[in-house]
Amino acid sequence: MKILIYAAGAVGLGIGSCLIKAGADVSIVARKETVRWLKKEGLIRDGIFGEYRAKPNSFRAFSSLKELSSRYRYILVCCKSFDTRQCAKDLSEKKDILEDNSAIVLFQNGWGNAEIFSDFFEKDLIYNARVITGFERKKPNHVSITVHADSIHIGSLFGGDLSKIEPLCKLISAGGIPCSVSSSIEKDLWAKMLYNCLLNPLSAILKVPYGRLAQDNNTKSIMNNIAREIFLVMKAAGYKTYWESAEQYLEVFYRELIPKTADHRSSMLQDIEKGKRTEIESLNGAVIRIAEEKGISVPYNTAVYSMVKFLEEGVSPQKEEIPS
Repeated sequence: MKILIYAAGAVGLGIGSCLIKAGADVSIVARKETVRWLKKEGLIRDGIFGEYRAKPNSFRAFSSLKELSSRYRYILVCCKSFDTRQCAKDLSEKKDILEDNSAIVLFQNGWGNAEIFSDFFEKDLIYNARVITGFERKKPNHVSITVHADSIHIGSLFGGDLSKIEPLCKLISAGGIPCSVSSSIEKDLWAKMLYNCLLNPLSAILKVPYGRLAQDNNTKSIMNNIAREIFLVMKAAGYKTYWESAEQYLEVFYRELIPKTADHRSSMLQDIEKGKRTEIESLNGAVIRIAEEKGISVPYNTAVYSMVKFLEEGVSPQKEEIPS
């Protein structure tokens, strides 16, 4: 079974390490610097799921889609959400790498990525992964898994055949990170949206890990109101998650989710520190866009969105993770 990981940053390398460990035939497409390190030292993973080192000859690494000649059962898309359209376009121009029964799985943050991919691919090819696991890059080829709140869930927003992705879930689980098929991926993704929209912007703005945000009544008040706005937006747009109200979600958020990930520094904070663009557009930005369509005011989401955009000023709008 051949699997391609496209635009492999921290998440892609972390998932790739599981697949290689489980015995899959893995190809990684990443930036040239990442590929150079992978070919020199292999892929290194450490953290809460233990240490693993994949030797350079145990997988393939490429710096461009143009170098690929194989066909793949699964294509795992791991680019940042602001690069989704370009990533989908590039893959659509290389459709000869798809098998007849292929699946494209989006390992991305935010809302709207699957809809963008549906402009380029048949909907029954497209699946989403919900990941609540923290990955950090120590070196271009070295990823550390810092926190884990729940198993990875993979499913289809378009009614796709879930049996197609069962083998992928089994491989990821066998490689060290629990992963399962989900028949409720919309609920999963909006649960992740809530989690990210409450935590990531404030973590980036205030430069603190998640747990610190739950220790102060001022930041808790902001997160509570962000959650209430998102529930209003979901209701107006017809989306669902696992809780009927913001209050129900917040009880679980503070009691269960925050303690499991208290020490994590958000990917948005890591991007700001590295002078990179963030994924704010597909998180609170997506909430704002849906709210505008429905005529709903979301001042708390707008405030944190605006502050993150301020921190992004001067960052190049060029592609960050997609290999040229």
